[in-house]
Amino acid sequence: MTIDELDARLLTALREQPRVGLLEISRRLGVARGTVQARLAKLEARGVVTGYGPEVDPSAMGYPISAFMLIELTQGRLAEAVERLASAPEVLEADAVSGPQDLICRVVARDTEHLQEVVNDLLATPAIRRCTSYIVLSRQVPPRTGPLVTSAGGMA
Repeated sequence: MTIDELDARLLTALREQPRVGLLEISRRLGVARGTVQARLAKLEARGVVTGYGPEVDPSAMGYPISAFMLIELTQGRLAEAVERLASAPEVLEADAVSGPQDLICRVVARDTEHLQEVVNDLLATPAIRRCTSYIVLSRQVPPRTGPLVTSAGGMA
């Protein structure tokens, strides 16, 4: 399924100013409030819009170290490893990947010693055989969906 130009404009408006009301967005887009509400409901139902929470910067909360961790699992113990990863608040996301490792995770830490503690805690479960960490030196392109929305909506 794709989105059209109005969907793209709606999503762009919400990303730029998430706290603005639907009436104001409808005014800015030049469409009826009911149209905005119906479009947004459809985007939610299709899973395009997945949330409205505030974006949080871990470094501003005292977690300035960001790292990617490649994890090799003990065969057949994915569920156990995922349970352990989900219980660690420093693990922000984890994805199964192809290749020699099984998972890639984005983690944060207060400092490098804390990162070592996170690694050690994860390795304490028999489901995880090996962790390889790559500390992020600087972010060059932040997480984003705006350009994709623009392209998918035919606005580019």
